[in-house]
Amino acid sequence: MKPLDPRLLRYARAARTVLGIGGLLGVVRTAAVIAWCWLLANAIATLVLPVLGGAGGASGRVAEGALGPESLPLLLAGAAVALVARSLATWGMEVVAARGAVRAKSQLRAAALDAIDRRSPEWLGSRADVGPATALGRGLDALDGYFSAYLPQLILTACATPFLVLAVLLADPLSGVTVLIVFPVIPLFMILIGLATRAVQERQWQQLEHLSRSFLDVVEGLSTLKIFRREQRQFERIARETGEYRTRTMQVLRVTFLSGFVLDLAGTFSIALVAVTVGTRLVTGEFPLALGLFVLLLLPEVFIPIRQVGAAFHSSTEGLAAAQAVFDIIEAPAEAVPMPGAAQGIRFDSVSVRRDEREVAGPVSFSVDPGEMVALAGPSGAGKSTLVSALLGFVSPAVGTITRPNTVAWSGQRPGLLQGTVAENVALGAQKADPPLVTRALETVGLGDIDPSQVLGAKGAGLSWGQAQRVAIARALYRAWTTDAGAIVLDEPSSALDAASETLVCAALQAEARAGRAVLVVSHRPALIEAADRVVRVGVPA
Repeated sequence: MKPLDPRLLRYARAARTVLGIGGLLGVVRTAAVIAWCWLLANAIATLVLPVLGGAGGASGRVAEGALGPESLPLLLAGAAVALVARSLATWGMEVVAARGAVRAKSQLRAAALDAIDRRSPEWLGSRADVGPATALGRGLDALDGYFSAYLPQLILTACATPFLVLAVLLADPLSGVTVLIVFPVIPLFMILIGLATRAVQERQWQQLEHLSRSFLDVVEGLSTLKIFRREQRQFERIARETGEYRTRTMQVLRVTFLSGFVLDLAGTFSIALVAVTVGTRLVTGEFPLALGLFVLLLLPEVFIPIRQVGAAFHSSTEGLAAAQAVFDIIEAPAEAVPMPGAAQGIRFDSVSVRRDEREVAGPVSFSVDPGEMVALAGPSGAGKSTLVSALLGFVSPAVGTITRPNTVAWSGQRPGLLQGTVAENVALGAQKADPPLVTRALETVGLGDIDPSQVLGAKGAGLSWGQAQRVAIARALYRAWTTDAGAIVLDEPSSALDAASETLVCAALQAEARAGRAVLVVSHRPALIEAADRVVRVGVPA
């Protein structure tokens, strides 16, 4: 990601507010800095010149432009006001940046989630869950450093530096030209160090994603690991990858500290070069004392923004890497998938689905009429689930047409349960759960003994796989009842069920078919195949 990526302004409108108000406050702060330096320089000159004059040191142009002692109270009061204005402007920039960070992160998350929501589940299913989760969680939180530290300094550099350099140039052309010559050295060092930082930061971010994936795999398979007494090996693996992440982090910190030292050294040399020329001319009486002090006080202010923006950039690189991942999610090309046409039942007419120029399903033609239960069977890899994805509008068929009712209740191979109550999972997608209907759906699939208010953990933790599968079927039934769906589609609904539970599911699906719905079931299980009115086999040579 660039130091200020235009996409940040496009997807996070709060960043525009930060730049706008921050820029205005930056101009106010710059004016206060210039005023403070001029007032303080003249106050010091007013105090010092009588002493130098008494010692015979105020010769030549040293006393040129000096104000009288009577102006000292006004100069000190003005310097105090300028200092307060400078402090308030700096505080205001930090407040605007902090509040803007909260809003910008929220807007980026919303844009990314909307982009995911617009895409087919096939798109998200082809990626590891931990990638988007890490980018939208820990990654975007790291943007706090970007907004609170880097962006204010970037604004100051853009707003303050030109005015400060112009002020030095007008006060003393020789010093101004010297600044213009030595100033580009610092951005040059920043670019070189930034390239090194980007490389080590990208490796650190990749290691963090790898560590997150490994940890998630271990958590999901912890019970299996315990059964086979393999948890110690995974513990060692996590420890090894954590150590690798620690090493990557130390590499980032090493570059950060080195860059801070280099930038400070370059800035110090630049200031010293100008200070020596000013001091030499003051000693020889070729330069007014008040003007010399003004230039010397203003010089550090010229270099401070560019030095601090370089240091702050390193503290925000993790957030920048995460923002790049979020932009990739938002801007990933979305395949335009036409929705199947509307009809009373389900119909596949010479449908084939291709991926990467390879046919993965079809060609196949069959129909499921209202009031009919059809089983879609075939060997693994024959494309049954792909045909279901095409029916639901997740993928586009290469050839052929598909028609189905406007509303379809569906349950996939994975239960897809969320953290929350059983009732909330059954009524997922509804504005408000209907308790009697939730209870009816659970009883229909043999889960009448489960309390609908029972709270489940992440991914339905608290239920067995068979129970979770039946909750997913109950959710499909609940949706069919509440939306008067014209069809119910289930993909391997009984793969983890015992014979008794499977019998209940078969009876429930037959009842839905008798109620006038088109019921399509993908399954290998003999009980479901026997319960169907017809069986359509795919991937089997004619």
